Amino acid sequence: MKTSDFYYDLPEELIAQTPIEQRDTSRLMTLDRATGAVEHHHFYELPDFLRPGDCLILNNSRVLPARLLGQRLPGGGACEVLLLIDRGEKVWECLVRPGKKLRPGAKVSFGDGALTAEIVGEVEGGNRLVRFDYEGIFLEVLERLGKMPLPPYIKEELQDRERYQTVYSKVVGSAAAPTAGLHFTPELLKKIEDMGVGVGYVTLHVGLGTFRPVKEENILDHEMHSEFCTVPQETADLINKTKAGGGRVICVGTTSCRTLESWANEDGTIDAKAGWTNIFIYPGYKFKLMDGLVTNFHLPESTLIMLVSAFAGQEHVMEGYKEAVKERYRFFSFGDAMFLS
Repeated sequence: MKTSDFYYDLPEELIAQTPIEQRDTSRLMTLDRATGAVEHHHFYELPDFLRPGDCLILNNSRVLPARLLGQRLPGGGACEVLLLIDRGEKVWECLVRPGKKLRPGAKVSFGDGALTAEIVGEVEGGNRLVRFDYEGIFLEVLERLGKMPLPPYIKEELQDRERYQTVYSKVVGSAAAPTAGLHFTPELLKKIEDMGVGVGYVTLHVGLGTFRPVKEENILDHEMHSEFCTVPQETADLINKTKAGGGRVICVGTTSCRTLESWANEDGTIDAKAGWTNIFIYPGYKFKLMDGLVTNFHLPESTLIMLVSAFAGQEHVMEGYKEAVKERYRFFSFGDAMFLS
């Protein structure tokens, strides 16, 4: 299958630059994966498409304010460090700019010296290993000095950093938001639970690889990035109970889907588990657990649009995207949503 099979034309003005004022008033396109039929709704209508006995699985990862702007020492120019993976002992794997000036041995200061760092290594692919030096708790330092690492297609400054977090975010560690969850409000979640739908949480820390385009012509030649994810015992129990009772497991976001499908057993059950996954889901994949998917609209030729196509059919999905463009839906992280079932 070719990467170009997942291309669609998107006018630049349809890329949402800012969050909508009220989270659950974003639009919701429903797509019937059996027929390809689409309907147009709003996100607050999601309960109309759920049934008692179903369960919703959400990713409770919280975005780290991981973008640090600083100065090279001594007396050097401006630089940027983006935290990716905590390697322990105050060392993080990072993206750095300018790369030519930040080789091992280089030193950097942030916030007038409240946080300093030294480049201590380089890994395959060009990322740097950076050792930080600070007083107190690192997460508190980041809350003061760090900025949200917004995707490259968002040019506007984010006024309220909580709008790039889900209302149920809890476990800090993502370099990007699990954006399908941005549409939920506490009231909407309560309404869903009150109607007899189970709500469970997994954690997958989203890496920047999620934005990496597929550059190979044949999608099978693409090397998938790895991300750390966890299925807690109570969530595994909820999923197994839902399946046993004939309910549907509905994933909120491709991250929740990848987590469940990474650890699912062949018989459609799941055990509590944690670890790294590099699962690549594309058409032809046989889903073991997921029966429905809430997701945003994804970049052309991305692994995420391939995952959605694996679930609902490449032809149905690409036609649905054409319809979304025609109806002027808002796209990507701060954009509108789809419900596929």
